[in-house]
Amino acid sequence: MSAADDPADDPVVPPAFREYGDQPLPQSPAFGHGKNGIADLVLGREGDNPTRLLSDLVKVPYHLTGTLDSDPAPGLTTVCLQEPTGGVAQGDRHSLSVEARSGARAHVTTQSATKVHSMKANYAHLDATLVAESGAYLEYVPGPTIVNEDARCLQTTTVEMAPDASVVVGDIFVPDGLTDHEPFGFEHYHSRLEASVDDDLVCADAVDLRPAERDPRDPATVGDYAVVGTLYAFAPTAADVDALADALHDRLADHEVAAGASLLKDDAGVTVRVLGDRSTDVTAAVEAAWDETREALLGVGAPLEGRGR
Repeated sequence: MSAADDPADDPVVPPAFREYGDQPLPQSPAFGHGKNGIADLVLGREGDNPTRLLSDLVKVPYHLTGTLDSDPAPGLTTVCLQEPTGGVAQGDRHSLSVEARSGARAHVTTQSATKVHSMKANYAHLDATLVAESGAYLEYVPGPTIVNEDARCLQTTTVEMAPDASVVVGDIFVPDGLTDHEPFGFEHYHSRLEASVDDDLVCADAVDLRPAERDPRDPATVGDYAVVGTLYAFAPTAADVDALADALHDRLADHEVAAGASLLKDDAGVTVRVLGDRSTDVTAAVEAAWDETREALLGVGAPLEGRGR
């Protein structure tokens, strides 16, 4: 069952958001026309040929115009999802599913940042499921998620991969109002990622911010910073995961952010966490980590617009 179905007993949905979900909406109900976004993508590759989009099901507010083959990595195709509605509103449920078949290479991104608008009822759920079969390389590096005042946003990501696959996921959270008003004016932001290799859980990571209950500036949360960036590099068969972690740590030292790199369980990969005052600084650092990861896993860096140098 997809998390987009959002039933009251779905374990993907935390209790607080189930309570929000009981609140009626003054406009079109949750799952109504234009509010239940679906993007189901399947990508495949034969031999050394380019990766191709084998099938897709896309419903507003997602929009897809095709794929791009301009990536410097051989055989890797880019899928850029667009959102013509101007942002995420209360009651929206967006579900993205990407399946990379055996040997496929794909980069999935968004046209711009995702803007989560202010809310008076209910909440928004952004869900992504990433599946990488044997020998596949899959990236999901969307634009930042900008959360406005009074917004409630649940963001969930599930990664399922074969032992010889690689998956890279980027995530940047930006509280709106970094210059004009209180940046932590949203009501609730919860982001969670779980990754499994052959059904073995190797990573469970969450960021849960409720400013009215606990100040995010607590030293145990974001401290003096506001923007949170994360890069997950799941690569169980990487030649030297320790070397990758060291390279990421050294690369991030050149940026004006607070950052760290950590090894995952069973050397399944590396996670990078970045904290900063400005979204541009954090984005540049996460993109630099993405570029370094690509060099290690593919022998080719990120596209020029995403190198964070």
